[in-house]
Amino acid sequence: MRVLVAPDSFAGTLSAAEAALAIEEGWRLTAPGDVVERLPLSDGGPGFVDVLAERLGGQLLARTVMGPLGGPVPATILLTAEGTAYVEAAQACGLDLLAPPQRDPRWTTTVGVGELIASAVDAGARRVVVGLGGSATNDGGAGALAALGAEPAALLRRGGLALAELAQPAVRGEPGDTGRPGEPRVDLEPARRRLGDVELVLASDVDHRLLGPNGATATFAPQKGADRAAVAALDDALGVWARLTDSRLVGSAGSGAAGGLGFGLLLLGGRREPGSTLVGRLLGIDERIAAADLVVTGEGCFDHQSLRGKVVAGVADRAMAQGRPVIVLAGRVEVGRREMQAVGVESAYAVLESAVAPAPGRSAPLPERPAEALAALASRVARTWSPPR
Repeated sequence: MRVLVAPDSFAGTLSAAEAALAIEEGWRLTAPGDVVERLPLSDGGPGFVDVLAERLGGQLLARTVMGPLGGPVPATILLTAEGTAYVEAAQACGLDLLAPPQRDPRWTTTVGVGELIASAVDAGARRVVVGLGGSATNDGGAGALAALGAEPAALLRRGGLALAELAQPAVRGEPGDTGRPGEPRVDLEPARRRLGDVELVLASDVDHRLLGPNGATATFAPQKGADRAAVAALDDALGVWARLTDSRLVGSAGSGAAGGLGFGLLLLGGRREPGSTLVGRLLGIDERIAAADLVVTGEGCFDHQSLRGKVVAGVADRAMAQGRPVIVLAGRVEVGRREMQAVGVESAYAVLESAVAPAPGRSAPLPERPAEALAALASRVARTWSPPR
């Protein structure tokens, strides 16, 4: 039997490559005669650049940029020979860059993402693809735009809560002051000029909109450290940001990705593509599924967010179109059988059958030796799915 192992990362625990290797090793223990191919994937979140670099090649450009709380963090840009640069937002503003006590999306910023985009343009990229997912931020992309030249830069760099101050009339003499009191004090044109005619693509892991009960703040800010009062204040602040820039984009799919960073990049003329679709196409996943008898995918927590544009749903959709069965291995499974089968998943198996549920959208913590635990699960599952010889 031919088995395609195509997981996402198990966020904060295993990279996609590590997860794929663990699943392969466990599977081979039970079914050594099976032909197993590994294809680590990403939906735009953590691991986006690593997954693409392994398959596409190209030049890796090391950079140091501003992290979510202002300190320096290392990041990498993948620049291909065709002039496309791949940037991973999580490297500059990821939740995993902060210890739990540091997480507070009122103050975190996406400035570092803008710095990476500017660096990619300076390196000669004619197309920049930004992977969105796993962020610690909720600033609507304001910090990224400030790094590219938007004004008032000092305010836009201060995090999501500061955006509420944009509702105040401009003070004469401040950057962004038009000379006419009470007019909007946001100027995006310098950022647009900085990009010039470079094509900007958003590879987002979710399709959420910017505002409202299913928007960026309500859905994701709690897992980033926001309490109920902070959620309300941040959503109001993003509403101000949208009203003073382009409220028509609020309802765009993916505008709420990465704490509204998707919205900020849409303001610059970017176009959105589901991250799992983009990565799958670049890595030739359809051809690999066609050659397989079984597809094994996975992630840290298989929950309802998994069904909205993430790797598992993307893999299942492609496999279902070709009549190939798909199973999921995860740290924890929170999706019912009827729901998973509706998207093309035959069965799902959890490393942790009973444990305290993680925060919404976060991976379940695996045991101290996560690779061994995942390999053991794969070995058990192979007894069901690999026919005896």
